[in-house]
Amino acid sequence: MINTGKILIIIGSFILLIGLIITFSNHKFEWLGNMPLDFKYENKATKIYAPFGTMILISILLSIMINLISKWFK
Repeated sequence: MINTGKILIIIGSFILLIGLIITFSNHKFEWLGNMPLDFKYENKATKIYAPFGTMILISILLSIMINLISKWFK
């Protein structure tokens, strides 16, 4: 039986670890918000930012992580 609490703790710990790595990596992840599919538009009165490329990358990484964790707890 899969214990949902343990899975949430593992996922939360993983997200915390990634956040700490990004925070203390001295700007080595500047490319993360400037990927090819990220949309930026700036005008005098308007600023629009839609990080489509970053969202796709994060979605793929989270899908892989969730699949690995779910196989680990079977």
